[in-house]
Amino acid sequence: MSDAPGEGLALLPEVDARRLLRGAVSHLHVLRPPFAAIGVGTLRVLRVRERGDGMEIVAGYDGYERAGGERR
Repeated sequence: MSDAPGEGLALLPEVDARRLLRGAVSHLHVLRPPFAAIGVGTLRVLRVRERGDGMEIVAGYDGYERAGGERR
């Protein structure tokens, strides 16, 4: 078992992951679908990795709603 700083943060709400990383986050990337959409639900951590200047978080919402109203 590794003691990597980002280990075990997958699927946590992004705000909780930031709190646990104590300000070490240097980059946040939010995944989005290839169409106009609004994120629905909680923004969750999908991946964390170390970078030279801090931690990088890739996150995504629980779901997405098309701008026209169709839910996915």
